[in-house]
Amino acid sequence: MAQVIDGKSVAADVVQKVKAATADLAAKNKGKPGLAVVIVGEDPASQVYVASKSRTAKECGFHSVQHTLPAATTQADLLKLIADLNADTAIHGILVQLPLPSQIDAGTVIQAIAPEKDVDGFHFINVGKLGTGELDTAFVPCTPAGSMLLIERVRGKDLSGLSAVVVGRSNIVGKPMANLLLAANCTVTVAHSRTKDLPALARTADILVAAVGRPEMVKGDWVKPGATVVDVGINRIPAPEKGEGKTRLVGDVAYAEAEKAAGAITPVPGGVGPMTIAMLMANTVASAYLAAGLKRPVF
Repeated sequence: MAQVIDGKSVAADVVQKVKAATADLAAKNKGKPGLAVVIVGEDPASQVYVASKSRTAKECGFHSVQHTLPAATTQADLLKLIADLNADTAIHGILVQLPLPSQIDAGTVIQAIAPEKDVDGFHFINVGKLGTGELDTAFVPCTPAGSMLLIERVRGKDLSGLSAVVVGRSNIVGKPMANLLLAANCTVTVAHSRTKDLPALARTADILVAAVGRPEMVKGDWVKPGATVVDVGINRIPAPEKGEGKTRLVGDVAYAEAEKAAGAITPVPGGVGPMTIAMLMANTVASAYLAAGLKRPVF
């Protein structure tokens, strides 16, 4: 039976460290970390995410600001708000909740955020720092950063000699995940929907990361015995057994099958999900430390 990697407990541990780092910053008379969350429009899922981020920021002792803009907001108005937040010394992290309405180009908006306040890790400068191994000052996207912490809890920080396969090549998860594994001395293969004989490739992995957004695509016989399996997927599928119109959450891995072969595995929900907001808090407190000329905390 595989070890179940409990993302909730690891996330709680990260949040406790963030609180301690925040208190330490105040004790040094360096103020408090500031996080500004911007949401445009009324997307219900986005509203839930933003409320959770703002709540956790307050719990950590941050200066927490939320800007809720109407769906008809122009790109120019949003860019003006970002420029103001870039200039605000009380703000260390700026997060623009995606997706944005169709009249706004998300790429333009993300690149307008000052790299040192880009706690989502999407700015080209942070992408470049991660790609070249400059991890001391880079902000890493929160989901892969959290996934990496979960892997470290099982395998340790040095992954020398281990083979990793990342299924998925998105800029938000797949590519940064591959770079983090490379930085930890893994031998990394990035696979995707056009990879030839994906099951055979997956079976070579000591660490298998699934981030494709396809429900239960990774089957149990894709998993090398003893492998560490990290399931980044969050998919809703029909659950008629719960009643008409009901759904349930599943990952990109067929959990019941994969659990039999894996040495350790993240569940969905309760695995990678809780880590994402925890790592957002970690990035924000790190930004505050760097802004104060201090060494960033390690999580």
